[in-house]
Amino acid sequence: MRRLWKTMAGVSLVLICGVCMVTNPVLFAADTEVEIIRVDPEKLKSDVVFLATLQPARHSENTASLDSAASWIRAQLSAEGIISEEQVYEAGGKKYRNIICSFGPDSGERIIAGAHYDVCGERPGADDNASGTAGLLEIARQLKRNSAQLAYRTDLVFYTLEEPPYFRTTEMGSAVHARSLKAKDIKVKTMICLEMIGYFSDAEDSQEYPVKLLKLFYPDKANYIAVVGKFGQGRLIRNVKRKMNSAMDLDVRSINAPASLPGIDFSDHLNYWAEGYDAVMITNTAFYRNKNYHEPTDTPETLDYKRMAEVVKGVYNVIVQMK
Repeated sequence: MRRLWKTMAGVSLVLICGVCMVTNPVLFAADTEVEIIRVDPEKLKSDVVFLATLQPARHSENTASLDSAASWIRAQLSAEGIISEEQVYEAGGKKYRNIICSFGPDSGERIIAGAHYDVCGERPGADDNASGTAGLLEIARQLKRNSAQLAYRTDLVFYTLEEPPYFRTTEMGSAVHARSLKAKDIKVKTMICLEMIGYFSDAEDSQEYPVKLLKLFYPDKANYIAVVGKFGQGRLIRNVKRKMNSAMDLDVRSINAPASLPGIDFSDHLNYWAEGYDAVMITNTAFYRNKNYHEPTDTPETLDYKRMAEVVKGVYNVIVQMK
């Protein structure tokens, strides 16, 4: 009997350790000395509406619309006194552009935060990914006012060509950017990818998962934001999670899992992993909750801009408090 109890205790310990490695519970109190910024949900909404109603849709075949979106992003930055630059490259015989702006020290290790501004096909792409683009624009506005707080140079990058047919190709905007950093031997503290941050629901069973077992450890309501990373990034994930928790009124969950688990590497952060950089994705879990994913119904009125504003507060705090 004693041997049985020892075996059961050993199995239980292994299971508990496994769950902790995947879910990364934060065992310490949230940071207390945090300046909570004010983020206007209506401004986020107006930015999403502009991008989602741009016609024709901003996908790879409509280069004029992508150029219009890029010019609009630069105009929004310029209105705040933020200098930006274009990283122009060719794909399929056409020119595309990433938009980049920088804050903080001129040299040293960098933080990269990015979001893609293109869409999949002739769709509005409000959540995917006008929400991430609008969130990144607001972070830029806040950093302009508070850049003296930054310990690291912070580059915000608005990516083109995340969506099919360029997804998982070397012509993704984020792939081009990540390679350019590596070619210059630029050190990156971490990359933060904003991928679909606007859709939430308090309905029962509104949240799904790639593996049913995960339902034992995560909520069944789509009312949280997720921090996603791969195995080996537990310390980084806990750090990001704690700093987000300190600055926002929204539940934060996290997962470290193999990239082979569907969804773990489904955005621009995958290209930074490919170059050997640490990277995480901030997401509402995309199609695991939002049935409008890659559909004509992904429209601005389906998003929750108050909760989206909380996500922006959290990500901003990660950037300014990163040590």
